[in-house]
Amino acid sequence: MKESKQKNFVEIFTDGACSGNPGPGAYCALIRYKNMEKIITGYEENTTNNRMELMAVISALKALRRPCNIKIFTDSQYVTKGMTQWIFSWIKNNWRNSKKEEIHNKDLWQELYQLSQKHNIEWLWIEGHKGHPENEKCDKIAKDIILNHPKH
Repeated sequence: MKESKQKNFVEIFTDGACSGNPGPGAYCALIRYKNMEKIITGYEENTTNNRMELMAVISALKALRRPCNIKIFTDSQYVTKGMTQWIFSWIKNNWRNSKKEEIHNKDLWQELYQLSQKHNIEWLWIEGHKGHPENEKCDKIAKDIILNHPKH
């Protein structure tokens, strides 16, 4: 009997949070490979929720040292749809939307797209605040960073 070999893949769980929109914001990414986990966080004084969602994924991809097979789990349809549907039109239209306006967060979308090209990524949307353990953990960490930041 032949054993089937499953590809090793990296799991990335992300979430961003903002107190006000715009306002102080934070993000959290949990990276898991086999039995190892790493948590990456960040804070910005004046930002938006969408920017924090993007920064969570960007920071996780920057932490990877070599090309990987990745499953990215996010509760942000903005990130998921952006990377699986909208980005191809944006690139074709010089980072402009259907109204011919420059897309919001162009700098982060360009960085995310560039980082994503090194990897084989499956983008998975999960419903937020529905008890998904890693999503809840990232959400709590991001919100705690905002609440406990000295400037808040």
